[in-house]
Amino acid sequence: MDLNSILNKVNSKEKFIEFLTELRYDKEQKSDEWENDEITTYLEGICSWVDDMEGYFQNINMDMPNNIDWKFIAMLFYVGKIYE
Repeated sequence: MDLNSILNKVNSKEKFIEFLTELRYDKEQKSDEWENDEITTYLEGICSWVDDMEGYFQNINMDMPNNIDWKFIAMLFYVGKIYE
Protein backbone atom coordinates (compact mmCIF):
# COMPACT_ATOMS: atom_id res chain seq x y z
CA MET A 1 0.00 0.00 0.00
CA ASP A 2 1.06 3.59 -0.59
CA LEU A 3 2.67 5.13 2.50
CA ASN A 4 1.08 8.51 1.84
CA SER A 5 -2.38 6.91 1.83
CA ILE A 6 -1.66 5.22 5.16
CA LEU A 7 -0.23 8.45 6.59
CA ASN A 8 -3.40 10.35 5.69
CA LYS A 9 -5.50 7.81 7.62
CA VAL A 10 -3.54 8.05 10.89
CA ASN A 11 -6.08 9.11 13.51
CA SER A 12 -5.55 6.57 16.28
CA LYS A 13 -2.88 4.58 18.08
CA GLU A 14 -3.68 1.54 15.92
CA LYS A 15 -3.39 3.51 12.66
CA PHE A 16 -0.12 5.03 13.88
CA ILE A 17 1.29 1.55 14.57
CA GLU A 18 0.08 0.44 11.13
CA PHE A 19 1.88 3.39 9.57
CA LEU A 20 5.13 2.67 11.42
CA THR A 21 4.92 -1.00 10.45
CA GLU A 22 4.45 -0.10 6.79
CA LEU A 23 7.26 2.47 6.98
CA ARG A 24 9.58 -0.20 8.34
CA TYR A 25 8.47 -2.63 5.63
CA ASP A 26 9.05 0.06 3.00
CA LYS A 27 12.59 0.56 4.31
CA GLU A 28 13.26 -3.18 4.16
CA GLN A 29 11.79 -3.68 0.69
CA LYS A 30 12.61 -0.37 -1.03
CA SER A 31 15.74 0.87 0.70
CA ASP A 32 17.11 2.15 -2.61
CA GLU A 33 14.23 4.67 -2.75
CA TRP A 34 15.14 6.19 0.63
CA GLU A 35 17.11 9.44 0.50
CA ASN A 36 18.15 9.04 4.15
CA ASP A 37 19.31 5.45 4.47
CA GLU A 38 21.16 5.73 7.79
CA ILE A 39 19.65 6.74 11.13
CA THR A 40 21.83 9.86 11.38
CA THR A 41 20.76 11.21 7.99
CA TYR A 42 17.16 10.14 8.69
CA LEU A 43 17.15 12.21 11.88
CA GLU A 44 18.83 15.12 10.07
CA GLY A 45 16.08 14.96 7.44
CA ILE A 46 13.43 15.15 10.15
CA CYS A 47 15.20 18.11 11.78
CA SER A 48 15.40 19.93 8.44
CA TRP A 49 11.72 19.32 7.70
CA VAL A 50 10.62 20.49 11.18
CA ASP A 51 12.75 23.61 10.77
CA ASP A 52 10.97 24.40 7.48
CA MET A 53 7.54 22.90 8.17
CA GLU A 54 5.79 26.27 8.07
CA GLY A 55 6.91 26.61 4.46
CA TYR A 56 5.85 23.04 3.70
CA PHE A 57 2.30 23.62 4.92
CA GLN A 58 2.18 26.96 3.13
CA ASN A 59 3.29 25.32 -0.14
CA ILE A 60 0.55 22.67 0.04
CA ASN A 61 -2.09 25.22 1.10
CA MET A 62 -2.80 23.55 4.43
CA ASP A 63 -3.06 25.08 7.87
CA MET A 64 -0.21 24.11 10.11
CA PRO A 65 -1.36 21.95 13.04
CA ASN A 66 -1.91 23.75 16.33
CA ASN A 67 -1.03 22.42 19.75
CA ILE A 68 1.72 20.05 18.64
CA ASP A 69 2.90 18.02 21.62
CA TRP A 70 6.64 18.38 21.03
CA LYS A 71 7.61 16.63 24.26
CA PHE A 72 5.58 13.55 23.29
CA ILE A 73 7.16 13.46 19.83
CA ALA A 74 10.61 13.74 21.43
CA MET A 75 9.69 10.89 23.77
CA LEU A 76 8.77 8.67 20.79
CA PHE A 77 12.20 9.17 19.28
CA TYR A 78 13.95 8.69 22.61
CA VAL A 79 12.26 5.41 23.50
CA GLY A 80 13.19 4.02 20.09
CA LYS A 81 16.77 4.13 21.38
CA ILE A 82 16.12 2.15 24.55
CA TYR A 83 12.96 0.03 24.14
CA GLU A 84 13.05 -3.49 22.69
